Amino acid sequence: QAQLVESGGGLVQAGGSLKLSCAASSRIFVSYIMGWFRQAPGKDRDFVAAISTNGETTYYEDSVKGRFTISRDASKNTVLLQMNGLKSEDTAVYYCAAIRSLATREYDHWGQGTQVTVSS
Repeated sequence: QAQLVESGGGLVQAGGSLKLSCAASSRIFVSYIMGWFRQAPGKDRDFVAAISTNGETTYYEDSVKGRFTISRDASKNTVLLQMNGLKSEDTAVYYCAAIRSLATREYDHWGQGTQVTVSS
């Protein structure tokens, strides 16, 4: 049984918005830093954003600061990524992750990924 399930990807024009969701098991949701990563064709999987277990601290990769917002919905054990002002360079497969440690890059669980395509 998958423990992280992403949804919400799709095709959007440049400047548009999308909201990604990651449904987690309750055990994972309360125990882990939760984050989003993305992987474009031919490139490495890169960090996008993360949120602490209590939701009070967020982290963002520089290129998405001010455009993307990560949040937690504890009532649904869901992590959200609101993406505004999308650019063609945001095109990638987006993965949800349960993070044991950001500093040491320890990731315990991954979702299957959801495709985001931004047309220019």
